Amino acid sequence: MADNGNAKPGGGGSGAYTINLDNFSKRLKVFYDHWKEHNSDLWGSSNAIAIATPPPSEDLRYLKSSALDVWLLGYEFPETIIVFMHKQIHFLCSQKKANLIGTLKKAANDAVGADIVLHVKAKNDSGVGLMEDIVRAVCAQSKSDDPIVGHIAKEAPEGKLLEAWADKLSSSSVQLTDITNGFSELFAMKDTSEIACVKKASYLTSSVMKNFVVPKLEKVIDEERKVTHSSLMDETEKAILDPLKVKVKLKAENVDICYPPVFQSGGKFDLKPGASSNDDYLYYDSASVIICAIGARYGNYCSNMARTFLIDATPTQSKAYETLMKAHEAALEALKPGNRMSAVYQAAVDVIKKNAPELLPNLTKSAGTGIGLEFRESGLNLNPKNDRIIKAGMVFNVSLGLHNLQAETKSEKTKQYSFLLADTCLVPLENLTASCSKLLKDVAYSFNDEDEVLPVKKVEVNAKEALPPTKATLRSDNQEMSKEELRRQHQAELARQKNEETARRLAGVGSGSGDGRGPSRSSNELVAYKNVNDIPYARELVIQVDQKNEAVLLPIYGSMVPFHVSTVKSVTSHQDNRTCTIRIFFNVPGMPFSNDSNLKSQGAIYLKEITFRSKDPRHSSEVVQQIKTLRRQVASRESERAERATLVTQEKLQLASNRNKPVRLSDVWIRPAFGGRGRKLTGTLESHVNGFRYSTSRADERVDIMYGNVKHAFFQPAEKEMITLLHFHLHNHIMVGNKKTKDVQFYVEVMDVVQTLGGNRRSALDPDEIEEEQRERDRKNRINMDFQNFVNKVNDHWSQPQFKGLDLEFDVPLRELGFHGVPYKASAFIIPTSTCLVELIETPFLVVTLSEIEIVNLERVGFGTKNFDMAIVFKDFKKDVLRIDSIPSTSLDAIKEWLDTTDLKYYESRLNLNWRPILKTIIDDPQKFIDDGGWEFLNMEASDSETEETEESDQGYEPSDAEPESESEDEDSDSESLVESDEDDEDDSEEDSEEEKGKTWEELEREASNADRENGAESDSEEERRRRKVKTFSKSRPPPERSSFKGGPSKKPKFR
Repeated sequence: MADNGNAKPGGGGSGAYTINLDNFSKRLKVFYDHWKEHNSDLWGSSNAIAIATPPPSEDLRYLKSSALDVWLLGYEFPETIIVFMHKQIHFLCSQKKANLIGTLKKAANDAVGADIVLHVKAKNDSGVGLMEDIVRAVCAQSKSDDPIVGHIAKEAPEGKLLEAWADKLSSSSVQLTDITNGFSELFAMKDTSEIACVKKASYLTSSVMKNFVVPKLEKVIDEERKVTHSSLMDETEKAILDPLKVKVKLKAENVDICYPPVFQSGGKFDLKPGASSNDDYLYYDSASVIICAIGARYGNYCSNMARTFLIDATPTQSKAYETLMKAHEAALEALKPGNRMSAVYQAAVDVIKKNAPELLPNLTKSAGTGIGLEFRESGLNLNPKNDRIIKAGMVFNVSLGLHNLQAETKSEKTKQYSFLLADTCLVPLENLTASCSKLLKDVAYSFNDEDEVLPVKKVEVNAKEALPPTKATLRSDNQEMSKEELRRQHQAELARQKNEETARRLAGVGSGSGDGRGPSRSSNELVAYKNVNDIPYARELVIQVDQKNEAVLLPIYGSMVPFHVSTVKSVTSHQDNRTCTIRIFFNVPGMPFSNDSNLKSQGAIYLKEITFRSKDPRHSSEVVQQIKTLRRQVASRESERAERATLVTQEKLQLASNRNKPVRLSDVWIRPAFGGRGRKLTGTLESHVNGFRYSTSRADERVDIMYGNVKHAFFQPAEKEMITLLHFHLHNHIMVGNKKTKDVQFYVEVMDVVQTLGGNRRSALDPDEIEEEQRERDRKNRINMDFQNFVNKVNDHWSQPQFKGLDLEFDVPLRELGFHGVPYKASAFIIPTSTCLVELIETPFLVVTLSEIEIVNLERVGFGTKNFDMAIVFKDFKKDVLRIDSIPSTSLDAIKEWLDTTDLKYYESRLNLNWRPILKTIIDDPQKFIDDGGWEFLNMEASDSETEETEESDQGYEPSDAEPESESEDEDSDSESLVESDEDDEDDSEEDSEEEKGKTWEELEREASNADRENGAESDSEEERRRRKVKTFSKSRPPPERSSFKGGPSKKPKFR
């Protein structure tokens, strides 16, 4: 049984399905009233109406019987016979369907006074006996030996049950009459729930056309790729079936296609509704035309739209298209209640006659049909012969085209062309698919004008690798290419595009420098007292701390000399037997970490250090503690002030009115947490007009996040984690308490951390244990649902027109693509989303925007390694490369597949690279980087083939301005070089070249240890032996895994 979106899964006696009783009662009454009112003209004066639904089929088809099932019951009931009579409704079906239909008895009696009679067919029973009972009941109800039974004449019986039913009717005394027109009229008028389904389907259709098809075609044409019509059809169908791909919030289970999407070009056009996409390549040369038609269904209700795209159109083509567009608009405007359906087509004809009468023979013979549960509703054709009246609530697919037009070109593929425009329209006039423009300026593309081309030297790529994967190149010796080969071809194309993009970007980049430090206060601003009279009077010459004026008063030569606490660098105390020594150090020019350039003043005298001795150790310790505390408070305040000085001014939060109450999420925690020593409190997150507000019961704990400042929003429900969270990654920093941050997170712990007293493990069958686990599951599901409801309401708010430019929606991490790694100091589970790579559980958070990534280098990749590293290079070369270390090698293929599908170029290397000098060299001399092949110096396969052929200079890219280092420095640190230099290899090449060719890993390790013992390396440090060992192994192949990272212990994350 197919769900149309109106029925709901549920429990009870009906199994996994329930029928919407309100819809059933309302529509059953509409059906019976229409039958009684129009029995003579539309229902063939029938005494009974028999509907037989055939068995399910894999083919996409539209049947009146299936449409009635869905319209009335919410599901399609295959192999079911329904006979409607004035006092009874008979169902012949299986036991499972009978259980569900049995729940409708009271509703049917209340709505139309008819009793539901169930005839349950056993599994191996033909059902003939039950059919005889139904026919006898029809004769008895009609009080006639030859009653008139209405049926759908065009639907041939399928399957044994329906064939037996057809034989029974034909052999009995009943008279059969066709009632197709009655159902056409009944389904034509849509109620509010049906219109809602049609609108959702239309929105999905226009979104797929606007957000997927048009960008896809533009990309294919711009990159001059060879793509078949059938492959475009497949990709578009997937986009329809997965609405999230086009940013449409509809449940995928309620969505389907009306027909396989149609792409046509190259002179072969078919404007009939049953047209299909062929296997020819998309043709987009000058004067070519591309037609695209797509239709989506939501809850079994159809929608449709078609657009025509012109490539370097001729004036004749442009004029013909504009004429068709005017005719299409005239047809839409003629869809008014009270007009005849023939008037719609006539309105289009009038426009053609007025503007271009020579095109009239090429105009399609119809302007479309009614649309709803069926893609083409019979009896609602918009042709010149149909005089039925248009009524409010009807929905039409207004489709108009010009076929077999002739162009003045020599090419066979552009000599003949066609145009097609189609939209789904609700009466009174409401174009439901108008969001995708059909104006000539939006569908006509011009590629003849030569753009300025930057003098960029393209990277030479093998011709085979540079070609995009097509049907011709995907097969070799009648065997399909492997995923790895397809990925390699796509990566070769990405390499070409990436090098061109990088060259264009570097052409406009100038060198810049900055220390990244915030503003600091100069010494001229450090004023404790404005004049001498403000200095407090001191009875004794002892060290004093003035908390109010942030000053330290020191007795020097009989006077109290004030020093602002910011000038104090540090203070120490040392206690001897009887005396205590206090040493105070001051900030002076030339000292390490001194940022204050204003300290340098010609002729000034600076106090660097002062020492006091005291016989009162108690007073001494108090003074030292007071100075340290005051200094810490002032430093914290100044740091916060400096951070706030760099903040971007945010707009003011507009609070939601009482009429439109804000969406709330209660009892959530915030990260980073507010400062202070008090007890941490949960707060409430509210969605207002232009931003969020988080607040606790404390007045000073409040954070406002403007929608315009949200760069990415994430919703991660708890699955294997302990928390459900909402995370906001911002464009500009904000202050949370006294912390400056770009990441703000709100979360709830879905499980309480409980420690059982007593060491005994409880049994898994313990009822208390089972009940506790069930409570935890219920709590987790409830919290996830609360967060989901909040996210849905905020997404609805963000869909309003004023927020379209912000492109906001909550992104859900794709857990199945996740992998373990070490982005900072600890192992974490890193998960991709549609736009980012994130880790939102452990702090510090990781949020990497995919569109900001230049390339990804997978390092330490080899057959013997258990882990590898990922280096992410950003498009902003002044930004440090992000490293994710210790990724299990079992995740390598999945990561490569993910990077390839997101169009990110990746490389593989056997060693870790030192990226700072590489990026510095690229910034300093971008032209040399471009001339040397761009990023191809990272291509491990290319460099391997070169080293096998010749031992000349490395063809990979190396920084030219890196300063040479001494031999001792090279031996001490191998991390300062990109790869091991040729000179290191030449020392041993004569002796070892023949021996190393076929030696195993164990043999190399044994030889290295023997060499160490012979050279007396036992006294060397462990670090030096490890370096020597790595250096020896790297001549043959890389080591299986690093023994240390930055001097620390190796990280071994667990892989799920």
